[in-house]
Order: sequence, then C-alpha cells, then structure tokens
Amino acid sequence: MSRHLSYRSGNPVLNKSTFLSSHVQSEKMTINGTVNKTLISLILLITSGYYCFTSISPIIIIGGAIGGLIVAFITIFKKEWAPITVPIYALLEGCFLGGISYMYNTMYEGIVSNAIFLTIGILLSLLFAYKSGWIKPTENFKLGLVAATGGIFIVYLVNMVMSFFGSQMGIMDINNSSMFSIGFSLFVVVIASLNLVLDFDFIEEGAEKGAPKYMEWYGAFGLLVTLIWLYLEILRLLAKLNSRR
Repeated sequence: MSRHLSYRSGNPVLNKSTFLSSHVQSEKMTINGTVNKTLISLILLITSGYYCFTSISPIIIIGGAIGGLIVAFITIFKKEWAPITVPIYALLEGCFLGGISYMYNTMYEGIVSNAIFLTIGILLSLLFAYKSGWIKPTENFKLGLVAATGGIFIVYLVNMVMSFFGSQMGIMDINNSSMFSIGFSLFVVVIASLNLVLDFDFIEEGAEKGAPKYMEWYGAFGLLVTLIWLYLEILRLLAKLNSRR
C-alpha cells in the first residue's frame, strides 16, 4: 500500500488532479528522471540569472516576472507541454531573479551568495530528512501547511492591491527591521521550506502511480516554483536583518 495519504500539496501548481489524467504510457515518470529534469531546470535558471546579474533593469525584472507567470499558467493548463515550457520558465525566472538579486546586492553586498547557500542547504537538509523518514507528511501536516500557505498568499494579495495605491504592508517592507516584521519573514521561510517536503511526497506518489514521462518536467516545475519562492523570502529576511545594523 502506498504510504502517501493524498495528492495534496501546498504548492499551488501541484494539486490532487495533477496526476489523475495519467493513462497507460510506454514510458513512466520516475524519481531519478524528475531529479535530472530539476537539475537541468536549475542550471538554466542559474545561467540566465548570472547573465542578468548586471544592473537594476526594470525591463529585465518586470519582463522576466510577467513572462515567467504567463509560461507558468501555460504549463499548469497544458502539462503535456512541460518539456518545452519548463525550460523557458526557468530562463525567464532566471532573468527576474538575476535583476532582483542585483538590486539586493547593491543594498547589502554578499547577501545574494548567503541566500543561495541557505536555499541549497535547506533543500538538501529537507530532502535528507524526508528520505530518512524524520519528517513524515501526515494528513494533518499537509492540511496545516496548505492552510498556512494559503494565508500567506492572501497577505501577498492584499499587499499587491495596496501597492496599486502607492502603499504596502509594513511587514512586507525590506527596510522594516522590527521584530514582528522579521518574525513574519522567518515564518514564511519556514512554511516555504516545509512545502518542499510536500513536493517531494507529491512527486514520489506520482511516480508510484505511473504518471506519464512528461510529468517529470512538471514535477521539476513544481519544485522550481517552491525554490524560487524560498529564495526570494530568504533574501527579504536577510535584508531585514541587515537593516538592523
């Protein structure tokens, strides 16, 4: 019997219907295949980010963000296109992250390398904890994490609406070094990190269910979304901590 309790994931691009359309395929999704696709996607993202880490360019940042969002929605609704759309998504998000990272680095030199190492460290630590059975994604764990993730995105939505009127929530300001603001960012980093556990579990279940081969790319896409979110929140947290000096 599968040890996976459901197809639930805190990641909005991974939901219970993701693998339900799977039919008999000559090639099936595998864990190793998903790992390889994830590595390829990360290499594309890092390469693109490296070349865009040159200046604070609104064109690069906004273009990468909007382009990445459009390709993300295409990927969600056309999962069979994932082998093509996911590499494009990685390149576009790399440009976005490269521009954002350069902006943060001009404010606090060295913050980007620290954020990268922390993101990689969290990914590897949670993967080890998951494979070792130290963290078990029970049904209550999943329900709580999905609820917390939803609450965070409501805060993001409210802040985005406020930004249209030239304002923003104080806890979202990277220059707000209050303990409450830092505590909120730390909470978000923890929730983003734990979403990786749900992503691991979700992808493993997809492989067990015999999802089609292209779902390896879609699984990589789901992990990429969580890692990008985690990296951005770590940058925000480090910026707030640096502003206290």
